[in-house]
Amino acid sequence: MAAAERPASDSRPHVPVLLRPLLAAVAPVEGLWLDGTFGAGGYSIGLLEAGAARVIGVDRDPAVFDMAAGWAEAYGDRLVLVEGTFSKLDTYSDVPLDGVVLDLGVSSMQLDQAERGFSFMKEGPLDMRMSQSGPSAADLVNELDETALADILYHYGEERASRRIARTIVETRKTQPFETTAQLVAVIERCLPRPKPGQSHPATRSFQAIRIAVNDELGELVEGLCAAERALKPGGKLAVVSFHSIEDRIVKRFLQARSGGAGRANRYAPETEEQAPQFRLLSRRAIGADDQELAENPRARSAKLRVAVRTDAPAGDVDRAALGLPALMTGRNG
Repeated sequence: MAAAERPASDSRPHVPVLLRPLLAAVAPVEGLWLDGTFGAGGYSIGLLEAGAARVIGVDRDPAVFDMAAGWAEAYGDRLVLVEGTFSKLDTYSDVPLDGVVLDLGVSSMQLDQAERGFSFMKEGPLDMRMSQSGPSAADLVNELDETALADILYHYGEERASRRIARTIVETRKTQPFETTAQLVAVIERCLPRPKPGQSHPATRSFQAIRIAVNDELGELVEGLCAAERALKPGGKLAVVSFHSIEDRIVKRFLQARSGGAGRANRYAPETEEQAPQFRLLSRRAIGADDQELAENPRARSAKLRVAVRTDAPAGDVDRAALGLPALMTGRNG
């Protein structure tokens, strides 16, 4: 969920990642928009102040709405807050939407809260649940077998040492169950060499992978893209900000397929009847942060924005096998 920053001293959030290029790409902003990752509210405020008549702010984390109480009321009925998920975003409005914004991953607000267990830099309970319900990261780490753990680390985190880390986790929990982020970080650090200057922390990929598994983030992403296709009116705009290669690959291939640009995977396969494209790409290349934003927020370095416009073609089924989903998910969703 989102790149929005912590509220500033005036209780309003800082500017989220890629807000300026996002608003420029979807201009003019008008009508009814849905912010699928409300977070600290940065995108919702940006949309409202750019001209949206109304914004539905959706988040699966109930805590974000309490944190927004100090400023959200100022927008009256122009801002409607809903606890929900990507996969159901087409159920939160009775009328078609003029735009949908999705900001993927974990927010810096959540990372800053040690008690949520998202950060390998802060000791806290090994939780990572965005909705604060269901199985936690500790449940996965303590209960999954070695093969399942290794598969999660490899496919969701692209961690090359996945088997070594999974084996060490299983051995360690025989004598002491995992309860805190610090325990897991210590095990991962034992399995990997000390990082060189400029390299990421050894636990980065493993924490990403476990968080994705706990929250079914990639499954929610695919279902959210499909739900956005159903929810948008002709001419409605879809903007998606991603932060790592797995997410961006899924978004890129979805938009390619739905805009008629995916082509056939096998040129010898029989041709199928072409469907009218459901989206029109505004740019074939992802939009990244400019120098000004990189100076203001280094986290923007990995962010990619993709934008497309809904056509009047009916929403249809998506070939999930063509979206570049990790092998761990193949067959689960289609």
